[in-house]
Amino acid sequence: MPTSYFSTSKEKIKELMKVALGEALADLAIVNGDVVNVFTGEVLKGSTVLIKGDTIAYVGNNAAKSIGSSTQVIDAKGKTLIPGLIDSHTHLDEICLVSELVKYALKGSTTTIITEVSDIGASLGYQGVLEYLKATRNQPVKIFITAPPVSSTSPSTNEFAAIKPLEMRRLLRRSDVIGLGETPWAQVNESNRLLDIIALTINAGKKVDGHGAGARGNKLQAYVATGVSSCHEPITAEEVLERLRLGLLVQIREGSVRRELGTVSQIKDKKIDFSNLAISADGVDPRQLVNDGYMDFIVQKAIDYGFNPVLAIQMVTINIARHYGLDFIGGIAPGKLADIAIIPDLRTIRAEYVIANGKIAVRNNQVVMETREHSYPRPFYNTIRLKHDFSADDFTIHANASGSTKVRVINQVSDLLTKEKIIEMPVIEGLVKMDVSRDILKVAAIDRYWQPGKFALGLIRGFGLKRGAIATTVTWDCGHIIVVGADESDMARAVNRIRELKGGIVICAGGGVLNELPLPVAGLFSEESMETIANKLNDIQRTAEELGTRLPDIRLSLEVLATPSIPFLRICERGLFDLKQNKLVSFFV
Repeated sequence: MPTSYFSTSKEKIKELMKVALGEALADLAIVNGDVVNVFTGEVLKGSTVLIKGDTIAYVGNNAAKSIGSSTQVIDAKGKTLIPGLIDSHTHLDEICLVSELVKYALKGSTTTIITEVSDIGASLGYQGVLEYLKATRNQPVKIFITAPPVSSTSPSTNEFAAIKPLEMRRLLRRSDVIGLGETPWAQVNESNRLLDIIALTINAGKKVDGHGAGARGNKLQAYVATGVSSCHEPITAEEVLERLRLGLLVQIREGSVRRELGTVSQIKDKKIDFSNLAISADGVDPRQLVNDGYMDFIVQKAIDYGFNPVLAIQMVTINIARHYGLDFIGGIAPGKLADIAIIPDLRTIRAEYVIANGKIAVRNNQVVMETREHSYPRPFYNTIRLKHDFSADDFTIHANASGSTKVRVINQVSDLLTKEKIIEMPVIEGLVKMDVSRDILKVAAIDRYWQPGKFALGLIRGFGLKRGAIATTVTWDCGHIIVVGADESDMARAVNRIRELKGGIVICAGGGVLNELPLPVAGLFSEESMETIANKLNDIQRTAEELGTRLPDIRLSLEVLATPSIPFLRICERGLFDLKQNKLVSFFV
């Protein structure tokens, strides 16, 4: 069992009381600042915050006796103090290592993160989740996880990666596991296994995160009746209001995957209680972290969209802490962990100082607190278990027809959404060929870990590649290799290069590698710096555009081709999966 993020003792309590009473000196004092009180919605002018160890002892205007020669003092005159920001729902388990991400979280005034671990869970199962938890320990940013429900389009992932009841009980007993990860409505409605683990979570006193896309009216009511406590899927103010009325914590998304703050910002004009309203990133892209920031950037956007600044801050602090029972964070008050950001003023969310666990973590936008690097065990560097290389012939589609045949095609209608398209395709020498002139390319899903080498082929329209291929080992909810290409030889070269790299994102054309980002740790994480990763992702996007794509982020579009969370025609190692029918469907019609 890990040590709790917050612990106390009789001795610690006595010290805090003495500091508050002026009978002992504080370790750190922030003086003359305007404190945002998220409990009342007030701004307390010219206040002093006294910190002893990792905890706040006093907030007010009678602190002189507790400040002495051994007290470190920050003069915040003219500045504003806000609680450390909390991301209520995101996905950290891909692309960058925890130790690297934490630096950018701190710079972005973010001192607590609640993350899904669906990618590491689908890729490596229970043992993968345990190792990832080890990586999050003893970091200056508090990282809580929600246990992965492992609901996939992939039969092998569902069979081998799914967390067993005893394993789930063990996870839910941990203080750093605060609930169950998002469980999509469509899958909950069809799965007794998911209902079992929802019940397990609720009976353990933990929260069940929701994913209510497509549920409204009676369906939404039935979904909430299962015990889900949150939803980050509303895309209109009306959907936000409907969920707030049902008692859900509603997390407005504004991150690298979806951005809905602008669309739903009119909710701010409703005369309602906003204590169950939050904001989440729902995914962090290295390019955004490097160029814009983290939760500071998102809160700034909320203010720019017209949200009251204090409300915007409450939506990323106290509202989240209360929902998840994290009573030791979320506000600036005695007895709370000392997580504080000092910003220029109430409308400028740009930290000059960040205090994390009572220590100065950021000064003048520079991270001055060390993060802990985690050493992953050897098996984490051997998750591409393919026994042999692929060839162009592996990507041929044989047809028992002559002349032509009707097939199901994945129709990429946006960067994330797909639909089904029935298309008449020519059969040439017994093979169904792709048609680059009509933007009909080949796609394959290859199991890299659970049943290595098992794969399925299909056709996809909307990726836009005129030549070449792109492949990745980062795939939502299944952990496969996904490859899309305009040439079978390039598809094979991209997959084989991934095997050589032990994971990654690879673009090939003309038989050569044009661009790549190695992801050797679990096939999910780079060991490079955040700036290097961001630059390489930009390079990959530029290369894909040179090959013809118009997708705004081809990496992301590739990642979601197997997920059950976004409608509606997907692919896994067994073939095409129709989320409307919640079953595998045939390629040939």
